[in-house]
Amino acid sequence: MSGIDLDDFGSLVERPDAGLRRDSQDRWRELVKPADGLGKPAELADWLSAVQGEVPARPLTRPRVLVFAGDHGVAALDVSARPAGTASTLAGAVLDGTAPVSIVARQLGAQVRLVDMALDCDPAGLPADVTAHRVRRGSGRLDVEDALTRDEAEQAFRAGMALADEEADSGTDLVLLGDLSVGGTTVAGVLIAALCGTDASVVTGRGSGIDDLAWMRKCAAIRDGLRRARPVLGDQIALLAAVGGADFAAITGFLLQSAVRKMPVVLDGVVSAACALVAQRIAFRAPDWWLAGHASGEAGQAKALDRISLSPLLDHAVHSGGGTGALLALPLLQAAALLSAELPA
Repeated sequence: MSGIDLDDFGSLVERPDAGLRRDSQDRWRELVKPADGLGKPAELADWLSAVQGEVPARPLTRPRVLVFAGDHGVAALDVSARPAGTASTLAGAVLDGTAPVSIVARQLGAQVRLVDMALDCDPAGLPADVTAHRVRRGSGRLDVEDALTRDEAEQAFRAGMALADEEADSGTDLVLLGDLSVGGTTVAGVLIAALCGTDASVVTGRGSGIDDLAWMRKCAAIRDGLRRARPVLGDQIALLAAVGGADFAAITGFLLQSAVRKMPVVLDGVVSAACALVAQRIAFRAPDWWLAGHASGEAGQAKALDRISLSPLLDHAVHSGGGTGALLALPLLQAAALLSAELPA
């Protein structure tokens, strides 16, 4: 496999049209009195106009929830309330429609797509379209070994790019990004602490609902991961191979290619925030194409979003993961688009 030239993203990712954003702002001043009477929905409509390339903004008719799934070797250290290697159970709930994200998506008219990147289970037990991009079964224990080989990291990154192209080509007009894993918040903590230059304790959260002893184990695992991450900070593929995972590499590739394709994305919790932080290191304009759907309560998420200058749209104390928090922001965005499209001039 030939190496990925990450420098290309710096030139391929353009900013959303600032002129159209100003045109949308001017339009509100004529349509609504007082001019700021619609508050946040009007601001979001301005953003939608910029990313869609037209004023007024178009209604959002084809939203998609994309959930990346994987298991992480670091979960063997009992850093999660869930047993290591059991993310397939969470994935099964998405597939049978009983997961929170599936239930809310049905009500809001959004399709859910599950992508198995590295679940620790027999792929024969999952639909072929779910496992089509799988890179490996689980990942290495990041505190003592690489999570992936470099080839595996590149394969996962390219898979994320391909998925972004598929969604853009199919007409998806907004992606609500989700993730399912066991051990994923520990991986996210390593990446965020490394890229923000902070200590493990600052980014170690409660994740799946761990107690104090598990929190201490998680903090120690993140510190060990940091020692392995710091030497490769200048090479983002090497970083994702050393202390990431196939799901993290795929999400990073997806976020960057979505920005190239001018497809807006709503981030979910700490995992997508960590991947966004990696992606921002590769293409500094890419965050202009993303929104932070909600505040999950994880300190690492807050640290990462602050670094990439994104403010959460909602704060409802949702931290179940799986894309539910990002999906809850969809009605606000739909309302913003409809107000822009349908308010009479």
